[in-house]
Amino acid sequence: MEGISITKLLVIAVLIVLLFGTSKLRTLGADLGAALKGFKKAVGEETPPAQNTAESQSAPQSVEKKDV
Repeated sequence: MEGISITKLLVIAVLIVLLFGTSKLRTLGADLGAALKGFKKAVGEETPPAQNTAESQSAPQSVEKKDV
């Protein structure tokens, strides 16, 4: 068994396009992209509670401003 070749992938792609149609695949791709974007946004907004408590318990650092 040699695995999946490029010709097999092309045949599978053509069959999928014939089965579902390009408009259905375009809609599916847009929905999948929106779902992934929303997931990344939700994961990026949340920070684990362990990090929040560790940061709040550490000694405050002074920030110096230099005039240039």
